[in-house]
Amino acid sequence: MTDTADTQPLAGKVALVTGSSRGIGAAVAASLARRGAHVVITGRKVKDLEAVEEAIHQAGGSATIAPMDLTESESIGRLAQAVAERWERLDMLVICAAQLPTLTPVTQIDAKQFNQALTLNVLATQALLAAFDPLLKRADAGRIVGLTSSVGSEPRAFWGAYGATKAAFDNLLESHASEIERISQMRVAIVDPGATRTAMRARAYPGEDPQSVKPAETVGERVAALLVDGYANRHRERIDQRS
Repeated sequence: MTDTADTQPLAGKVALVTGSSRGIGAAVAASLARRGAHVVITGRKVKDLEAVEEAIHQAGGSATIAPMDLTESESIGRLAQAVAERWERLDMLVICAAQLPTLTPVTQIDAKQFNQALTLNVLATQALLAAFDPLLKRADAGRIVGLTSSVGSEPRAFWGAYGATKAAFDNLLESHASEIERISQMRVAIVDPGATRTAMRARAYPGEDPQSVKPAETVGERVAALLVDGYANRHRERIDQRS
């Protein structure tokens, strides 16, 4: 007989995955659910969230949808309150939501798009960390994983707007990791998914053959494995598999 701890090592755990209506976020949510976690999935499009939830349920997993716009800070507070009332804690927070502004020279960055990306990629990240910190500390070993991009640490021509937001994203997570490591059992990891078959990637590289890069499921499986196996605080890695 197979032990449940082997097949569902995250049974009883509650995970929140942002940007999980499609792409990497949806893949992470599905992978965590397969390992037994109850996954709270967020995004702006209800139909997309319902499709992800249905797929998780069809596979025998458990999920709750939370339609919301992360750029509205009040919505983050309401979600934290709802999670607290239902589960009293949060075991895992995986931050996948991000916005890619149009690729352009720094001198031609569209101010409106840049502001939107800063709001989602940076300000919403700080709001998530602040709102869910008490719930993560109530867990036996709260875990945070942030999905980043190499352009945050390796500036690239025409990627200045997105890279700047990811540099700030990384800094926030690294700073938070340093602040909590001596006062709690929480741990923070930053994962660069590398080239992955997503809608965002297709917009950035319209001429690229999508089959030449790995599917989002590869990233989902790696993030889930990381959360099962554990990691040292301030862990960083890049997922380089091509397929």
